[in-house]
Amino acid sequence: MTSALDRQQAVELVNEAHAAGARLKSACAELGIGLNTYRRWAAGGHDKRPDAVRPKPAKALSDAERQAVLDVCHQPEFASLPPAQIVARLADQGTYLASESTFYRILHDANEQHHRGRMAPPRQSGPPPRHRADGPLQTWTWDVTYLPTAVRGQFYYLYMIIDIYSRKIVDSEVFASENANNSSILIRRAVLREQCCHAPPKLHADNGGAMKGATLLATLQKLEINPSFSRPRVSNDNAFSEAMFRTCKYRPDYPTKGFESLEAAREWVHHFVQWYNHEHRHSGIRYVTPDERHRGLDHDILARRHQLYQAARAANPERWSGDTRNWTPVGPVWLNPEIQNDPRASLEAA
Repeated sequence: MTSALDRQQAVELVNEAHAAGARLKSACAELGIGLNTYRRWAAGGHDKRPDAVRPKPAKALSDAERQAVLDVCHQPEFASLPPAQIVARLADQGTYLASESTFYRILHDANEQHHRGRMAPPRQSGPPPRHRADGPLQTWTWDVTYLPTAVRGQFYYLYMIIDIYSRKIVDSEVFASENANNSSILIRRAVLREQCCHAPPKLHADNGGAMKGATLLATLQKLEINPSFSRPRVSNDNAFSEAMFRTCKYRPDYPTKGFESLEAAREWVHHFVQWYNHEHRHSGIRYVTPDERHRGLDHDILARRHQLYQAARAANPERWSGDTRNWTPVGPVWLNPEIQNDPRASLEAA
């Protein structure tokens, strides 16, 4: 409980801020207290709610009635059933003891509301894997998506590896099947193409079989690549790859009716990668191309844009009501950055 001295200091700080022109509500929010709490403290009162004596509700179950509920739950025929099943079966027998929610509440109070049965208990997902990239060739993310064919129900499989710092597609390929051997081929080719054998990047993927097969894991170990995986059934942990596939499949020339052959799919993906890496101005990196940022050219390009905008404002200052557009180069990039006040952060700290 907050001491009297702490309450007095808080009131003094709020009064000082209010005298300087701050709103009472904003000043109280900075201290983490409500406006009504401040007014009560300022009047010399204190919160009596924690010490208040609350009478037992008149409609509450008696101790005997609560024990009757527990006795029923302890019977062998009901011992493995949830309250929803117990209440329904009791109703068929012409017996009513309490509602389903009351059954849950009584079991919880008695520390008997636990997972039962052979099915794995539900578990809360911990914090996602987090990676920071200060430059290219530090963190890659990759995934596999389906490409439709001319035959309904048959698909090709597009593998794509992205450098999260530059958003560059460092390698991609279309295969007729999805397996760890194809994944191994693509990873080796990407490392050789980017010439990063002596300083391999971190590689993040989801939990698909093609990303966790023994052949691929052996390849990663040989290349000294540290793999990272998303949490099970959480697609947002691999957001860069998911966003890339959306961009790919929403291109105007994407064949929505399917690819006629594997060669046609590979040709289309090749043209898409060339466009994306060398022509597409990416909004997440100040509208430079991924290849320009990957090669470190974005600083000079953005500096020239800044000079152009400064000259335009100097030529017609009356047309500018504020600063020019922000052409500052984007700094480090995070995969799954930590969110302030995220309750999962405590799990990570533990």
